[in-house]
Amino acid sequence: MSSNWECGVCGYIHKAGEVPEKCPVCEAPGKMFKEIVVGAKQEGGSVAATSASVRRWRCSICGYIHSGNEPPDTCPVCAAPKNQFVEIDADGKKIGVESGLAIVVESVAGSEKTGKKGGSLFNTLGNLVLKLHLHPITVHFPNGIIPAVVAFLAIAGYFNIVGLELAAYYNLIFVLLMLPVVMLTGFIEWQKRYKGVKSMIFITKIFCSVVVLAATNILVFWRLIDPAVLALGSPSRLIYLGVAAGLLVAVGIAGHLGGKLVFGTRK
Repeated sequence: MSSNWECGVCGYIHKAGEVPEKCPVCEAPGKMFKEIVVGAKQEGGSVAATSASVRRWRCSICGYIHSGNEPPDTCPVCAAPKNQFVEIDADGKKIGVESGLAIVVESVAGSEKTGKKGGSLFNTLGNLVLKLHLHPITVHFPNGIIPAVVAFLAIAGYFNIVGLELAAYYNLIFVLLMLPVVMLTGFIEWQKRYKGVKSMIFITKIFCSVVVLAATNILVFWRLIDPAVLALGSPSRLIYLGVAAGLLVAVGIAGHLGGKLVFGTRK
């Protein structure tokens, strides 16, 4: 009988006979790991795999694991289609080599298109984005600032506080400057990590990002053209606040879907 160890904080799987001193991903102490038994002894003393009668399938897009005779029609986490699942054994290794061959063929085809052998600028940039987690880092700036901006605008509009309205405007400019970086790193991560799959969750995230970009531009340049747009008595005041509310909703939906992709595979 052999054992793996799963970090109870981040889900990292440690494949060794003993629990590690700390998680190499989140640095949680060894006491936070739980044992995953790969095989179990029967009464007669022989060893049998615990999952011998149950087939396991892993989504190649987000890593979700499904147990059953067949993979699901769509992944419940990222909505990837059935053909994106690969069968895995008790250790989490792929059964068969078809998926591996497909990846090799795809890689060769991509190299032929670029005229290089796996060294294109996009691949280099993509690998750097994934290695440094640049999309999660950059997306936290607008996601954290926009709720404060909308709160500032609402309070400034109700109580006519010019200082808060001005603070919201300057923060919106910063968000606008960050959005191209956020969208570029998000696109690269979608192409590299999630293989550019066009499921509803990714389509929705892309749509929300476009809405965020459009709404931020409207709020910044409207305020630039008409500095008194939020002043008491302004006929456009409620419309301006409505655009800000729509911006917040789009950010919330995109953030929720992003969290589902990252944490949805945890049980």
